[in-house]
Parts: sequence; C-alpha cells; structure tokens
Amino acid sequence: MEMISLIGKKLTVSARKTTRSFLNTVPVLVAVLLLSGLFNALTLPSGLVDVFERDASFGPLLASVVGSIAVGHPITSYVLGGELLAKGVGLVSVTALVVSWVTVGVVQLPVESAHLGRHFAIVRNLLAFISALAIAYLTVFTVVSFSL
Repeated sequence: MEMISLIGKKLTVSARKTTRSFLNTVPVLVAVLLLSGLFNALTLPSGLVDVFERDASFGPLLASVVGSIAVGHPITSYVLGGELLAKGVGLVSVTALVVSWVTVGVVQLPVESAHLGRHFAIVRNLLAFISALAIAYLTVFTVVSFSL
C-alpha cells in the first residue's frame, strides 16, 4: 500500500512539473506560430519569383534564407514549389526552398533553444541550412545525370 502512495505522489509531482513547463512554453509557441503565419501570408509566390529571378547565381541561397524564415508544413512547400517551377524558377532554388522550409526553423529558434539548449539549436539549424543547399545541388545533379 505504501508503494502505491509513493508512486501516486511521484506521479502528481511529475504532472505538476509537466503542466508548469507546458504553460511556460505556450506564450513563446503562440508568438512563433503568429510570426510564421504572418510571414507566410505576406509572402506571395509571384514575389518570390521576382526575388529568385533577379540574380540566378544567388537564387538557391536566397531560397534557403526564405525557406528558413518561412517555416511550414511539407505539403504547403510542395504546392509552393510547384507554382514556382511553373513560373520558371530553377529547380535548384525550388529544392533549396522546400528543404530549408521543412528542416530549418529560424522563427522557431527561441522555442527550440528553450527546450533543447541554445548551442544545440543553433548548430542544428546551421547544419540544416548547409544541408538544404547541398541537397538542392545534388538533386539537380542527380536529375540531370539520370535523365535520358
């Protein structure tokens, strides 16, 4: 009987700590979601086409930066990527945008830092950003190499 009450007390303490931690995270999480939604609402595909076409050599880098800031769901990025491809944006830029959109989270950095540590969050985002560029170029290289 004593064992059951000890487990109950530990469970209650754990539940209180979890609830407190969650409630402390909610304001930051709401702010992140609002900023992300605002950026996505203000960024139109036609505006992105203009940005990427201005300087083709920096298109993939610009696409990675935009994707890093405009965090979103993969399905949304695929639709946006299809629209950009249809309007003439290069495959490298579109791939960089899609990969960074899903893997890099500059807007989510405060939440990620709070839960996983600042150093880890920054290193993970930098590696994801570099990987997005590398994956973009490797994707186009693969497509061109194996197209007959």
